[in-house]
Amino acid sequence: MFQIKRICCIGAGYVGGPTCSVIAEMCPEITVTVVDVNESRIKAWNSDTLPIYEPGLKEVVESCRGRNLFFSTDIDSAIRDADLVFISVLSNPEFLAEGTAVRDLKEPDRVLIGGDESAEGQKAIRALCAVYEHWVPKARIITTNTWSSELSKLAANAFLAQRISSINSISALCEATGADVEEVAKAIGMDQRIGSKFLKASVGFGGSCFQKDVLNLVYLCEALNLPEVASYWQQVIDMNEYQRRRFACRIIDCLFNTVTGKKIALLGFSFKKDTGDTRESSSIYISKYLMDEGAKLFIYDPKVLKEQIIHDLSQPNISEDNPERVSELVTVTSDPYEACQSAHALVICTEWDMFKELDYDKIYKKMLKPAFIFDGRRVLDHLHHDLHTIGFQIETIGKKVTAARIPYTPAAVGARVPAPEPPTKKKV
Repeated sequence: MFQIKRICCIGAGYVGGPTCSVIAEMCPEITVTVVDVNESRIKAWNSDTLPIYEPGLKEVVESCRGRNLFFSTDIDSAIRDADLVFISVLSNPEFLAEGTAVRDLKEPDRVLIGGDESAEGQKAIRALCAVYEHWVPKARIITTNTWSSELSKLAANAFLAQRISSINSISALCEATGADVEEVAKAIGMDQRIGSKFLKASVGFGGSCFQKDVLNLVYLCEALNLPEVASYWQQVIDMNEYQRRRFACRIIDCLFNTVTGKKIALLGFSFKKDTGDTRESSSIYISKYLMDEGAKLFIYDPKVLKEQIIHDLSQPNISEDNPERVSELVTVTSDPYEACQSAHALVICTEWDMFKELDYDKIYKKMLKPAFIFDGRRVLDHLHHDLHTIGFQIETIGKKVTAARIPYTPAAVGARVPAPEPPTKKKV
C-alpha cells in the first residue's frame, strides 16, 4: 500500500493549524507542512505567540515545530513535494469543537473520510486511513462516498444547532411561566433517547460552523426543490436570531426602556469560552442592538484582542455603515473591574470560568444604582442569593430570578430593536 511521508495543508487557520499539528505529533515519521498566503499568520505560527488560542495547542506545536512540523508561505514547493494535500482538511470533514480541538483530534468520536468510488479514489482513502490509524482505532474510522461525507458534516452541525435553538425556545416559555429552563433541560436530558448534551440555554450559538452549515443545508434543499425542508432548517437560524434580540430587548426594558448614553459592561466577546474566536459570536449582535439604542459599551474578554473586537463591530452590517459610531460608543478594556466602573449594567455574554470568581461586592460598590446583572450564559446561578444580598438586580436566561424584579415586556421584543433580515438565502 502507498505510504504517505509528506503532507501539505493549505490553510493555517482554526482547522488546518491544529489538525496538522496533531497529525505531526502522532505521526513523527511524516513531515507535515502547513502553508498560507497570509505572511503574518505564518510568522505567528513560527513564534511563541500562536495566532489562535486552544488549550494544549501551544505544547503540541512546540514539540514538533522544526522537527516534522513546518509553517511556510511557499505553497508551490509544499504542494510539489507532498504525497497528500489537505485543503483546510475538506477532504475529510472535521468535527472539532473550539476550546477542545486538541482533545477532539487526539480522541475523536469518529474520523470520516469520503472519496470517489474510482480505483484512484479508494487508493487515496486507504492512504489517509493509514495516517489516522497511527492513533485512532480502525472501528472509529468511517469511509463513505463524497456526498455522504459532506452531508454528514452539514447534518451533524445542523442537529447540534437545532438542539440549541430548541432549548432556547423553551427558555422563552420558561421566563413567561415561571419554570426554570435548567430544571427542564435536566429532566428531558435524563431521557436516554434525548441525552443531556447541547441543552444549555444561552444567548445563542456562534462560531464559524453552525450558521454556515445550516445555511448550506438550506441552500442545498432549495436548489434541489425541497422548500419544506429548507424552511424547517431556516427556522433554526431564525430562532437563534430571536434569542439574541430577545436578550438585548430585556436589557433595554429593564433599564427603564432606554440605554441611550448609559454605560454597559459587556463581559466576554468570543463565541464561547476557551477560544479567542469571535466569528458569529452572539456578543457581536448583542453589541449591535445596544449600540443601535445609543448605549456606551465597555467590553472585556480575556483572550480576544482589542483590534479584533473593533474590527468585528465595524463591519457594515453591524455598524450600520457608520464605523465612526464604534469609536464613540465602544471602549475595550483589559480589566473586568475597569469595565464595570460606573456602569448601569453588567452583561455576561461568554461563559469564561473567571467570571464566576470575580469580586462582585467590589463590582457592586463601583456601579451605578440600581445595579443590574444580565447573565446570558447562566454562569452565576450558584451566586444568586449572594448577589441579591449584595444588592444586584439579576436577570438570566430561562428563569425568573425574583418576583420583585423590575418588569420587562416580552411583547416589546419586536418593537424596541428592529429585527434584522434573516441571513441571505442563496438562490439558484
